[in-house]
Amino acid sequence: MASLSFVFSIIFLQLLFASLPSHHTLTFAADGSWQLLQKSIGISAMHMQLLRNDRVVMFDRTDFGPSNLSLPNGKCRNDPTDTALQVDCTAHSVEYDVFANKFRALMVQTDVWCSSGAVMPDGNLFQTGGFNDGERRVRVFSPCRTCDWNEIPNGLTAKRWYASNHILPDGRQIIVGGRGQFNYEFIPKNIVANKINLPFLSETNDKGIENNLYPFIFLNVDGNLFIFANNRAILFDYVNNIVVKKYPMIPGGEPRSYPSTGSAVLLPLKNLKAAAIEAEVLVCGGAPKGSYLQSLKGTFLAALDTCARIKITDPNPEWVMETMPLARVMGDMILLPNGNVLLINGARSGTAGWEQGRDPVLSPVLYQPDNDINSRFEVQNPTTIPRMYHSTATLLRDGRVLVGGSNPHAFYNFTGVLFPSELSLEAFSPAYLDAKFDNLRPTIIAPKSMSGIRYRKKYTIQVVINGDKVDENSMSVTMFVPAFNTHSFSMNQRLLVLGNDKVTAVGNSTYNMEATTPRSGNVAPSGFYLLFVVHQGIPSKGIWVRLY
Repeated sequence: MASLSFVFSIIFLQLLFASLPSHHTLTFAADGSWQLLQKSIGISAMHMQLLRNDRVVMFDRTDFGPSNLSLPNGKCRNDPTDTALQVDCTAHSVEYDVFANKFRALMVQTDVWCSSGAVMPDGNLFQTGGFNDGERRVRVFSPCRTCDWNEIPNGLTAKRWYASNHILPDGRQIIVGGRGQFNYEFIPKNIVANKINLPFLSETNDKGIENNLYPFIFLNVDGNLFIFANNRAILFDYVNNIVVKKYPMIPGGEPRSYPSTGSAVLLPLKNLKAAAIEAEVLVCGGAPKGSYLQSLKGTFLAALDTCARIKITDPNPEWVMETMPLARVMGDMILLPNGNVLLINGARSGTAGWEQGRDPVLSPVLYQPDNDINSRFEVQNPTTIPRMYHSTATLLRDGRVLVGGSNPHAFYNFTGVLFPSELSLEAFSPAYLDAKFDNLRPTIIAPKSMSGIRYRKKYTIQVVINGDKVDENSMSVTMFVPAFNTHSFSMNQRLLVLGNDKVTAVGNSTYNMEATTPRSGNVAPSGFYLLFVVHQGIPSKGIWVRLY
């Protein structure tokens, strides 16, 4: 019997591995868990931003027709320019209270479809552009219990649709690109000529397809901007309007920006006391050349299964290619408090656009950037809900990842389609939230949430760890900037690893950690951050701090 069991085991393993892609090795950790939070919030979460009061603002577009959520108190939006419904008494934005698991309707006045944004240093969300009457709007949302959207007509100099935003060290936002816009501008405006040409955007524009929308933008540690569009990137001095460096094209030359729609992150910034801090960017997935036009004909090409990683601070940087376990287009890349990256949402074939994606990828993948290059990916437990075009994700203070959206239709469509409009919210809990790690998990006692911290200062963070296997050398402080997430890109996302200068045991499972804050706004622009303590890869719940 033992011999027979062994034979069956061998056959089972052969069948299993025969079913896997043969060109790379998969690590199946089968970790993480999913929770359905809301069956419907009434809208499809096309855009998402976590605010400092642990509430997430979400919105889709006003020209979908009526949503499934009424505006309160008989409110109606009266917009004679709307292409679907001029008088609309339904909401197209909500505020979700994370810890109460409740939501309330918000009212946007103009069309926010495919817009952009970032949180300003004071904690207010400044959100820009959109479609039709929304394309030059700036909208402001302040985090308070009863706040709603305020709109600034003509707040933008140019029409911005599919643009990207980033907070700068001086507290302004830069808005780069958009459909038909090969330029950038700033908010708040402080110069008369606020629209400045950027030829790189026209150079990366594939005629009739584009593939350079929602460019990936990251603030480099030298104060310049890394701007990636299509299949290549520049280092850009936005103060003097000078291209400082041209990076090599990604090997193979496949497009990664919308509508090819890969994703990208600035990997965690470490060794922040070093004279020269290294910065690396990781770009993953997307759709190969021709996918967009082929999908219009009903042919859905396989998504890209590669990531490209580059040290943007190197004098002669080169891309290093890696192979993902699962090909993915329209995926999101979310930085986790312990420095890992979560790849989530998206499809195995097709591209972004109405009805143009197929084969949903239900399993997230964990990317561990510090591992050996051959052991960085781990496939996680799958969801049951496809998250296709117009899906979103964001990290929450308790370490979960909030997931919503998915609507590959020009209107809400719930029947007779492959992928119905999705109004639900889920949370993915990475494995570090498993109860088996509770004895390693730190709890932050001090400072209190909303404390102010200054640059180049040493602070003491007090934590409790109840287990008896405390490794003081593995304790580290990290700081995270919540991002504005839409169309597979988390704008302004950033994780700083402060490490620890000293750990002192003070009794009763309590430890004092000393850590030094970043040295300048080039490394960490001022504003609100989530501060975590990580012990043996297990993060605490975050607390809000404000960096000045």
